[in-house]
Amino acid sequence: MHTLSLHAIPNIPEIKPGDDLAIILGDAIEAASLSLQDGDVLTSAHKIFSKAEGRIVNLAEVTPSEEAQGYADELNKDPRKVEVILQESTRVVRHFKRPTQNEGTMICEHRLGFISANAAVDESNSGADETLILLPEDPDASAARMQEALSKRFNAQIGFAITDTFGRPWRLGQVNVAVGLAGVPATIKEQGNSDAHGRLLSVTEPAFADELAAASGLVISKAGQTPVVLFRGLNWSFEASSAQNLIRSKKEDMFR
Repeated sequence: MHTLSLHAIPNIPEIKPGDDLAIILGDAIEAASLSLQDGDVLTSAHKIFSKAEGRIVNLAEVTPSEEAQGYADELNKDPRKVEVILQESTRVVRHFKRPTQNEGTMICEHRLGFISANAAVDESNSGADETLILLPEDPDASAARMQEALSKRFNAQIGFAITDTFGRPWRLGQVNVAVGLAGVPATIKEQGNSDAHGRLLSVTEPAFADELAAASGLVISKAGQTPVVLFRGLNWSFEASSAQNLIRSKKEDMFR
């Protein structure tokens, strides 16, 4: 029988700009009477990385552009927040405000290529009023540094994934997805394998990293201050990886 365990790492403190996250997370793992083994995978909500890297914006320091003011008027949004969203975006895919909404929505293509609401610019858990939190500048690089530091500290080959919460087209609710990867395969290519009845698989390619990210949401919460989850018992192979490999190419986009 295949057994998989998930452990939310407790007692991770409030992170401040400049904090050494590798030391903080390593200490928290040991304080929980845990260690790391070959084949373990850690996932983390991006916000602790964003805070440590100083990816916090003070709205008092933002001057909205004319474009931002236009979207703000139409969507009943703070024009300063809209300006930050535009600065993090390469394009606005759609924007709308339903009669039942107090504040409208901007679906944007983030500068890293992810399509999400508000270009992943968020107010929750940003650490102070009138501040916004952004994705890390380079989530793959952030994940790689953490993966290397924790692998060295615990003498184990592990994988690491940084996550954020995205909505999904045509489905209600949000799930965690991978926005930064190190060691963990983005997808598992099943093409050429056979199903249980011997039929050849031609398109099956599970989004392994996103499945990990989504599963982490089962044991963490916005108010729980447990952003890091340890997975043990997964079947995977270490490889050079990137969350960019999860983004569908524009030539395959049927809705542009």
